[in-house]
Amino acid sequence: MTEYIKLFWADAPEGEPSVILYEVDTDRGRLALRSIDVFADGHTRNIADLYDGAIEITPIPTMEEFNAHVWGEEFHACLVEKAEFETLWGKN
Repeated sequence: MTEYIKLFWADAPEGEPSVILYEVDTDRGRLALRSIDVFADGHTRNIADLYDGAIEITPIPTMEEFNAHVWGEEFHACLVEKAEFETLWGKN
């Protein structure tokens, strides 16, 4: 099954995305299939392989974990529809 998470990063440092969308494979340990970074100036960056070059692969937390501030007070997440993810993905 696939889940789509939209993560808001309040006060993201300069050069970092203020919103990140994740396509999460819930059947494969919550690994990201794809992700999209959205920056404060509106430009986006598609990431087809979030784990390319990674030393350690980390699963994507659940929306509930993000909203419980397990990963920090500055993060808030919601679920989105596949169509929203695909529309934004298609802009690049």
